[in-house]
Amino acid sequence: MDQNKEVRTRFAPSPTGYLHIGGARTALFNWLYARHHGGRFVLRIEDTDQLRSTEESTRAILDAMTWLGLTWDEGPFYQAQRVEIHRELVEKLIDEKKAYYCTCTPEELEEKRKEALRTGRKPKYDGTCRDRGLKRSEESVVRFRCPDYGTTIVRDLVKGTISFNNDELDDLVIERADGYPTYNFAVVVDDAQMGITHVIRGDDHVNNTPRQILLYEALGYEVPLFGHVPMILGSDKTRLSKRHGATSVMAYQEMGFLPEALVNYLVRLGWSHGDQEIFSMAELIELFDLDAVGKSAAIFNPEKLLWLNAHYIKQYPMERLIAAVKPFWAARGFDVSDEAFLAQVAGDLRSRSKTVAELAEAGQFYFTDDVTYDPGAAAKFLTPEVAVHLREIARELPLVADYSKEGIEIFLRRFTEARNVKLKVIAQPLRVALTGKTVSPGIDEVMISLGRERVIKRLEDALALIAARSVA
Repeated sequence: MDQNKEVRTRFAPSPTGYLHIGGARTALFNWLYARHHGGRFVLRIEDTDQLRSTEESTRAILDAMTWLGLTWDEGPFYQAQRVEIHRELVEKLIDEKKAYYCTCTPEELEEKRKEALRTGRKPKYDGTCRDRGLKRSEESVVRFRCPDYGTTIVRDLVKGTISFNNDELDDLVIERADGYPTYNFAVVVDDAQMGITHVIRGDDHVNNTPRQILLYEALGYEVPLFGHVPMILGSDKTRLSKRHGATSVMAYQEMGFLPEALVNYLVRLGWSHGDQEIFSMAELIELFDLDAVGKSAAIFNPEKLLWLNAHYIKQYPMERLIAAVKPFWAARGFDVSDEAFLAQVAGDLRSRSKTVAELAEAGQFYFTDDVTYDPGAAAKFLTPEVAVHLREIARELPLVADYSKEGIEIFLRRFTEARNVKLKVIAQPLRVALTGKTVSPGIDEVMISLGRERVIKRLEDALALIAARSVA
C-alpha cells in the first residue's frame, strides 16, 4: 500500500443491539487513528442480517457514538442498500470460476463435519459442489473457491506477521440462499469501494483476515492494512459480559458517567503512553498510534472507571455538569429552571461524587421543602438537648448581616464560643435538621445554597419534630 495515501478508517457495527464497550473501543481506536494521521473516519451500518437488524439498534448506535464525541466524516452508509453491488460482484466471481453454487444441506454439512472429526481431519467444507457446474436455485448458496495451495500472509499492525496455509481454509459462503451477501464478502467489497486503508478491529476477526485477503485479490482490489486489537476481558479473565457489569455504552450514561471519562478509560484498555492516565481528547489525537497498543487482552476494571469519572466531575465545566445532571433531577420531578441554583448545588456536591447519578441522589434535599429524615440520624441527633441550640440559631440567623460562606463560619464560631460548646456538638444536629442525613457537603455550603429563609424553615421543622417526640 502507498504509505502516502490518505488514511481512511471505518467503524462498521451490526445494528442488532446496543453499542457495547468493546465496539465503542474499536470505534474510538479507528477514530483516533484517522484523526492522528489527518485522515477520514467512515461510519457504515452492516445491516444485511435482515432478521436481526432494527432501526432502534441503529439509532442507539448513532446516539452512543454522538454522546462519546466520535463524529464521522462520511456516512452513515447502509450495507443493505448496496446488496445489488454485492450480487453483481458475486456473479463476476462465478463467471470467472472463482466461485460456485452449492446445494449441500445443513444436515449434509453437519454429517461432513462429524465425519471429518471422526477421521482426524479439520472440519471444513470438502468441495462437493466445486465442479458440479450448478445453477442458481432457491436452495443454493454461493461459495468462494479458495486456493488449496500457497500461504496467505497477514502483516498485522498490532500482532506482527501471521501466516495461514491456504489448504486449511475452506470454501466460505459469500452469498446466502436469500441473495444477501455474507459478512466476509460484503465487508471486503464495501471497504474496498469506500477506500478504507486501515482495518482496525478486535482480534476475534484474525481468522477472517486471510479469507478476506484472498477475496480482495480475487476481486482485483488493493488489500488494506490490518490491525487486530486484543479483546476486553472481565476481572475473571473471561470475555466481558453482563455479569461483569454494564456492557452497553448508553447504560453508562444512564448510570451517570461522563463521556470524556469513558473515552479516557476505553483508550487505556490496550493502549498506553508512559504512566499517564488522564488525557484530553486533543492529547489523545496527538499521541495515539497503533504501535503503542499492547498484544495482551485488557481487563475491565469498574473501580478504575469510577476513579476517572470522579476526576472528570471535579474538573468539568459547570455548564456541562449542569447539563449532565439536569435530566436526573428533572426525572425526579424537581424544578430545574434556575441554573444559578443548580450550579450552586452541583458545586457543593461535585467533589464528593463519583457519578452524576450519585451527585443527583445526594442533592435531593436541596429541592424539597419537606426534609426526609433518616430515622437513625434523627433519633441520635435531633434531641431535646440540642433543641435549645437549634432554636437560638434560627432566632439569630436573620440578624447575620454577612450571609456568605465566611460570614456563616464566623457566626457559628461566635455562637459556639458564647455558649462554651464545641462546634461538633451542634454540627451534626444542624446537618441532620437541614439535610435529613449525617453526610453532606459542609454546613456552611449547605446553608448558602439553601438560602437563609429555607434554613430557618428547616430548623423550625426539626424543632417541631423534637417537640412532637417529647410529647409522645
